Amino acid sequence: MPSVLPDGDPVPASGELPPSALAGLGSRPFGFYVHVPYCASRCGYCDFNTYTAEELGPGVSRRDYAGTVAEEIRLARRVLGDAALPVETVFFGGGTPTLLPAADLVRVLREIDKEFGLRPGAEVTTEANPESVDQAYLEALREGGFTRVSFGMQSAREHVLTVLDRRHTPGRAARAVREARAAGFDHINLDLIYGTPGESDDDWRASLEAALAAEPDHVSAYSLIVEDGTRLAARIRRGELPMPDEDVAADRYLIAERALAAAGLSWYEVSNWARDDEARCRHNLLYWTGGDWWGAGPGAHSHVGGTRWWNVKHPAAYAGRLAAGTSPGHAREELTDDDRAVERVMLELRLVSGFPLAELAPRARTACARALADGLLEVDAFKAGRAVLTLRGRLLADALVRDLT
Repeated sequence: MPSVLPDGDPVPASGELPPSALAGLGSRPFGFYVHVPYCASRCGYCDFNTYTAEELGPGVSRRDYAGTVAEEIRLARRVLGDAALPVETVFFGGGTPTLLPAADLVRVLREIDKEFGLRPGAEVTTEANPESVDQAYLEALREGGFTRVSFGMQSAREHVLTVLDRRHTPGRAARAVREARAAGFDHINLDLIYGTPGESDDDWRASLEAALAAEPDHVSAYSLIVEDGTRLAARIRRGELPMPDEDVAADRYLIAERALAAAGLSWYEVSNWARDDEARCRHNLLYWTGGDWWGAGPGAHSHVGGTRWWNVKHPAAYAGRLAAGTSPGHAREELTDDDRAVERVMLELRLVSGFPLAELAPRARTACARALADGLLEVDAFKAGRAVLTLRGRLLADALVRDLT
């Protein structure tokens, strides 16, 4: 949820979508993203639309937030009309959703169920800072219908967490996983970050070992990206910290692949590994495979039928729009067929299922042949008509996508 919103066309006060967006509604998977913008403190690398209590100032209360989001869910139902849209996935992200009481998150989930209906077996995920939950909190979420929790572990080394400005203590994430298991969660993710200035290969191996010892069924591992405007970027600019090195990041990725594969987790997206198909994050797969979703909350992005829009950033402006009975949408864009084709290649090529060669333009198929010769694509998959990345191809995925689009 980037903090800087792009430009776009105005969103009608009613939130009404163009007819092209509503065409085929219900034929594609549908999900909800709920953005909770509150954080106890701001991590130095974070560029998301988040706020601490000091940044929000007076007049913005967390106590009212669940009710405000419920208003947007009701708006979503009016905008999308009477089409049957059983919700397949719900994802609470942030920020730190678990800074709100568990009852508030459950209230929002129940509003989604009331207005749209949750499909039987729907996946319902919340992100959580390991320090922001305990077993009783997790039990309340599980009883309220949540099926999956994603903990921001990032690292097992204290000096790495310090550089990232993470406030939780090493070891807490593993205990949180055990508490989630005891609360009845079958699906648990740990988020890791590699390439932090000052992190060594041994530090990264220790983080992987600690994560795997907790026995999550899903691990996400991301290379640290230095975003403009963050505290980390300022420290690097002043020379206090070195810029992360791309070659080091590649080495760390290879270390991760070896460790995770040895532990029985298989990659299904370049930065995501799962124990089995059931453990894969279905909400992210909905994003990556062209589904529809409504993003509720300040700064949240939505996509329905080729129309993408994003809400106003600040929680006060967001609440004010909804209190006035108008859409919180800041701007929107209608994607062209070419836009959608390019995005499809960008996203699906990163998946273990790959992309069908027959649906690529002739120039892109020529580029695929070169990539095959360079060892970036799986030979057997290519013979079967799909472009699927090899391990080396995963390291060069962004460059390959540029060649194909």
